[in-house]
Amino acid sequence: MQIMRVLVVAATALSALSANSSIAHATCPPANYSRAQLDGLKAAKWAIADDTARNALARALTDCLTSPDPALRDGIAYEALFHFLRARLLTDGTMLSLQDDLEARLTAPEGAGFERPFAALALAEIARADRIKAFLTPQRRARLLTAGVTYLTNVHDYRGFDDREGWRHGIAHGADLMLQLALNPAFVKPDLQRICDAIALQISPPSHSYIFGEPQRLAAPILQIAQRNLFSQAEWSAWLEQVAAPAPLASWNDAYASTANLARLHNVDAFMQTLYLNARLNKNTSDDTLLPGAEAAIRALP
Repeated sequence: MQIMRVLVVAATALSALSANSSIAHATCPPANYSRAQLDGLKAAKWAIADDTARNALARALTDCLTSPDPALRDGIAYEALFHFLRARLLTDGTMLSLQDDLEARLTAPEGAGFERPFAALALAEIARADRIKAFLTPQRRARLLTAGVTYLTNVHDYRGFDDREGWRHGIAHGADLMLQLALNPAFVKPDLQRICDAIALQISPPSHSYIFGEPQRLAAPILQIAQRNLFSQAEWSAWLEQVAAPAPLASWNDAYASTANLARLHNVDAFMQTLYLNARLNKNTSDDTLLPGAEAAIRALP
């Protein structure tokens, strides 16, 4: 199972979505809703009897995913979308509109760093809804995979939690999207290989030590892919050996000479430990194919 460098697809079908004016001119709270009204809906567990009003609000709330206010961004916008999508309270048309909107936001200007990660997190719920009851065409599903892989591959903002601004967590949210895609049986081995390759590129980013649970989130899709029994033990061992390779260092012992390489060592170790422990403790033995490669990688680390 060879790690292939993921090519950045900057000009995909997503470019056709650039006309989405809500991204350029964010309106949050949405028109016709005050912050107090949104807080009231949250307290009422997002009960909106009118289907048209509910679907309209869901589409409008994506602008709030850019908000610097975590209570509005995470506690209202994402929570509402999560509820509507998990309860299947939105029409297929609305979910398709959300896919278009959110995929475009994955390539929006970096800004304060909230929009892209929360678009990825909300897209994970779109992917889950499609997995539970398919509504995407094969073409749209493939587009979602490409958008997610391209996003995760190109995350360079590794900020996680801030006491004042809340979460950004681009890596973890990208991994959540990969998890939902990995669980979908519509994606076959070459698709899953792309997910694995994207994850491999973010397991040990240069000069950054993960401290917000990112190794656990990155390991989750790999565990689920292993449980699908599409890759052999030998393929997993080869992939994990590549992930854990010290290159360009001659040996991981050389990592102790720089903080950047110590960060890489820390991240690889955390990922391998997480993967091994979860595969070992999981009652589903399908992911045991990961164990030899993960153990060998752990033993090779200093």
